[in-house]
Amino acid sequence: MSEVKLATETRTEFGKGAARRIRRDNKVPGVVYGHGTEPVHVTLPGHELLLALRTPNVLLSLDIDGKTELAIPKAVQRDPLKGFLEHVDLLLVRRGETVTVEVVVETEGELAPGSFLVENVLNTLSVETEATHIPTSVTVSIAGLSAGDSIAAKDVPLPSGTTLATDADAVVIQILAAQAEEPAADAEGAAEGAEA
Repeated sequence: MSEVKLATETRTEFGKGAARRIRRDNKVPGVVYGHGTEPVHVTLPGHELLLALRTPNVLLSLDIDGKTELAIPKAVQRDPLKGFLEHVDLLLVRRGETVTVEVVVETEGELAPGSFLVENVLNTLSVETEATHIPTSVTVSIAGLSAGDSIAAKDVPLPSGTTLATDADAVVIQILAAQAEEPAADAEGAAEGAEA
């Protein structure tokens, strides 16, 4: 997992007015906390942060007052209509430290012949992993599965050094039989009967 370096500025102004001024300058207000330290209020470059957050569980290398700190996103607030970043909470991490994060579950492979639907019961899995080796996603094969089959969390292959934090028996993927549509002729006959 690569680190994304971001220049940050500490901030002393708080409140809605200060946050609006920061966002007007294409920057994002945030707070960095963890390891029993006092929270540090920062301003981050908006465009660079937006690009970095496209990678799930991205590891950020922050320059805070001349000191480099590693952090992962803990909470991201976006404008509900326009989608721009409003605020970000970042959790400090150290190399070698174990963290619990959510990773996206992706599927690969073709189902058995027939008319089936794949239901993602869980879109993410909670895992414990080393802070500088967080997987962006995990992939599970659905090849050959048919209606009634399912995949539990314990069946999802995890990268080396990553352990499951979700309930091992939780259903992640299940395969459903597609609903058969009613023949159109029956529907037309019912409509004609209703008119008579």
